[in-house]
Amino acid sequence: MPSYPTPSHARSGPRRRSLLTGAAGAAGAVLLSGCSDSDSTDESPSAAARLRAHAARDSAELLGRYDAVLAAHPSLAGRLDPLRAEVKRHAAVFAEGAASPSPSGSPAKSASPAPKPAVPQDEKAAVRELAKAERELAKRRGSALVDAPAELARLLASVAAAGAAHAYLLTEGDK
Repeated sequence: MPSYPTPSHARSGPRRRSLLTGAAGAAGAVLLSGCSDSDSTDESPSAAARLRAHAARDSAELLGRYDAVLAAHPSLAGRLDPLRAEVKRHAAVFAEGAASPSPSGSPAKSASPAPKPAVPQDEKAAVRELAKAERELAKRRGSALVDAPAELARLLASVAAAGAAHAYLLTEGDK
């Protein structure tokens, strides 16, 4: 045994990993609290309400497309009715916190369903166009997530995912 004291391998105090993990957690908490603070500005509620109103209009227009396709091709009702019901629910949810009463107003919506004459005579082509509309709307909603407050961003993401799933289901039926 040596006559001098040997250093112990068991160190006292926190290890490097513990410090790094704690620092990363603290940095994440600061970032998250910074995000939530920016949601409480005076401009955000009106911007969020406008975004909700726009999303409600988009859903109402998509609902009009479903209605037009179903009017032109009633035999597709079994396939399209569940998807249409979801789109109708999305429109209602977005309209709940919208900026103006126009998304829930029927007169503006009844004037805009111009896609009725544009519905293809072929059922498969009509369903493909509906799938394309679902995909495009899901993409726009995904892009809108960047500017949305947290709760609305979650709603937009959920509805965008549902729209992407609708597009998939509509195109899978053709195969």
